[in-house]
Amino acid sequence: MSNNDVAVPAAGEAPVVAAEGQQQQQPTRMESFFAMTKSLILRALIIYFVSSFFRKPQPNAPGQENGAAVANAGPKITAWNYFENGTDFDLHVWLSEQPDMVNFQQKANLLWLQEDLTYGDWISGPTGDGIYTHSLKIKASPHLMNNGSVFLHAFVTRAGESPDPQSPRYSRHGHMGHQQHQLNKFKKLRVNRNYNLLASDKEKLEHELKHANLKDQIVSHWHPNLTVNLVVDQTNWAQGSVPAPLDEYVKFVDGGKTYLPIVFVNDYWNLQREYQPINQTTPELELHLTFQPLGMFKWQLYAAKQMKSKWAGNVLGEIMAAGAPEESDEDQDSLKETLLDTNIYLLGVTVAVSILHSVFELLAFKNDIQFWNNRQSLEGLSVRSVFFGVFQSLIILLYVLDNETNFMIRISCFVGLGIEVWKIHKVVDVNYNNQRKILGILPRISFKDKGSYSESATKEYDKLAFKYLGWACFPLLIGYFVYSLIYNEHKGWYSFALNMLYSYLLTFGFILMTPQLFINYKLKSVAHLPWRMMTYKFLNTFIDDIFAFVIKMPTMYRIGCFRDDIIFFVFLYQRWQYRVDLKRVNEFGFSGEMEEQAASKKPAIEAEDTTKKTAAQKKQD
Repeated sequence: MSNNDVAVPAAGEAPVVAAEGQQQQQPTRMESFFAMTKSLILRALIIYFVSSFFRKPQPNAPGQENGAAVANAGPKITAWNYFENGTDFDLHVWLSEQPDMVNFQQKANLLWLQEDLTYGDWISGPTGDGIYTHSLKIKASPHLMNNGSVFLHAFVTRAGESPDPQSPRYSRHGHMGHQQHQLNKFKKLRVNRNYNLLASDKEKLEHELKHANLKDQIVSHWHPNLTVNLVVDQTNWAQGSVPAPLDEYVKFVDGGKTYLPIVFVNDYWNLQREYQPINQTTPELELHLTFQPLGMFKWQLYAAKQMKSKWAGNVLGEIMAAGAPEESDEDQDSLKETLLDTNIYLLGVTVAVSILHSVFELLAFKNDIQFWNNRQSLEGLSVRSVFFGVFQSLIILLYVLDNETNFMIRISCFVGLGIEVWKIHKVVDVNYNNQRKILGILPRISFKDKGSYSESATKEYDKLAFKYLGWACFPLLIGYFVYSLIYNEHKGWYSFALNMLYSYLLTFGFILMTPQLFINYKLKSVAHLPWRMMTYKFLNTFIDDIFAFVIKMPTMYRIGCFRDDIIFFVFLYQRWQYRVDLKRVNEFGFSGEMEEQAASKKPAIEAEDTTKKTAAQKKQD
C-alpha cells in the first residue's frame, strides 16, 4: 500500500475511534463461538457450491494440441524433499522494506540466525519440544511510521550455507526454503460521529466542528508475536498435482524431481485487539519470534485459513466481506480464544449442538412454509400477527443495513422479510387497482379478509387480543423511547428510530405470541397450530437454555433465554387441556367429524357398488 492511498495521522495525535456496539451489551466469548460456528457451517456450504459452479477446467499441458488425449502424456514425476530427516540446517530471518528483495549487506537487517537445527527433530530446544524463541526490538524507520510496510524474510539453508547470493557460502544452486511475510497490518480507525439528539444547538455545532476535519483513517498496526514454521513431511509431491492452497508453498526444482523445504510464517493466533498503531510515538517496536516444526495436518489447516484473505481479491469475496471486516476480525478473536481456553469436551459438544441448531432452523423454516402453503382455513390463526411479523422483519432488515454487518446476516434478514411478505397473500385477499395508481406509477393495493377468518369468531378474538397487547406494549415503548433519547447517542433521528424499535422488539418480541394464546383460550382448541414448526423452534430454544446454564453470562441475559420457554410451555398446557376437538378444522381444512363421516360412508358406498356389480352380472347371464 502506498502512502498516497492512506491518511497519515499527525505526530502525537490519535484519531477518535468509534467503539462499535459500545452501547450494546457485548456477547460472551462462548456465545460468539456458538454463533460463529453456525455461520461457518453456512458459509462453507455456500462457498463450496459457488466455487464448484465457477471452477475452471484444467488447462492443457504445454505442447499438447487441442483435443489431444491426456493418456498420451508420460507418467508424472514424483518429487523428493530436498531436506531428508536428520538434515542439519540453519534458520536466517531478515528484515526488509521490499517484499521481494533483501539487502544482505546491511547486517543490522539480520534479525535472527539460529544454527545447528535438525530436520525432523521434535525434542530439541530449551523446553524439549523443538521450539526456539528469540526476542528483539526493531527501530521503526520514518517509512514505517508514515504508514509504510516492512517485511520479514525467513530462509532455511543447509548447515553452514548462506542465503546471500554474493557470499562464498551461498546455497548450492540456490536451493533453500524461503517465505516472506508483511509484519505490519493496515486497519481502519473509524471516527465516532454519534451525538445526543437533545443537545443544544451550541453543543451540536461544537460537535460538528470537532469532527469536521476528522475522517476514517487507515493506519498501520503492529503485533509483537510471529511464528516461523518448517513443515516436516516427506510426501512425494508431483509437480502440477499439489492441491490448493498448498501449491503456493511447494516449490519444485531440478525439473520437478525435488521440492524445497516448506517454510510457513504463521500469525493465526495473533488477536486483533493486541495490534497497536504505528506512529511517531512508537520509535521502537518489540518482536518475539518463535521457530517451531509443523506437521502436515496442522499446516493444511493453517494454509486453508490463510486462503480466506484471497477471497477479497474477487467479486464474490468483496460481496461476502462487505460491511464489516473489523467485525469479522472480532469474531475471529472470539473463535481463537474459545479454542485456546475452552475444555475440549465442551468444545466438541458446542460444535455438535451448533450443527443441530442449524438443522433445526432449516427444518423449522421448511415446515413454516409448508404449513402456510397448504393452509385452507384461517380459523383459529392470528392474521394480525402475520402483518406485525412483516413490520418486525422490516425493522430488523433496515437496522442491519444501517449498521455494518456481515453480508450473510443481511441475506438471511432479507429472506426472512420475503417469507413474511409471502404469507400476506395466504391470510388475506390482495387486490391491485391499476385504475387508481399511486403517483401514477404504482397500483393501489387493498386487503380483504378471507371468508374463513371473517366469518368465524377468530377475527373478533384477534382484534381483542391486540387491544389488550397494546395496553401493555405502548407504555413500554414510550418509556424506552424517552430513556434512549436522553441517555444514548445516535448518528441521527433515522438511526435513533431504528435502534429504538430494534432494541424494543429484541427485548419484548416474545409477547407477540400472546395473541395466539388468547385465541386458543377463547376457541378452546390448538388443532390449527403448526406444531412441527413450533417443535423445531422449541428444540432450538432448549439448546439456548442449555448454553445459558453452561456459559458464563450476565444474569439478565440468562433470564432472557427462558422467556420463550414460558410461552411455549403455555402452548403445551393448552395442547394438554384442549386435547381433541372433532369440530375444529386442521391446517388442511378438515375436521375430525368430516373424517368420521367419510369413514362411515365408505362401507355403505362400497356395499352399494358391490350390489350394482352383482345385478349387472346377473343381467348379462
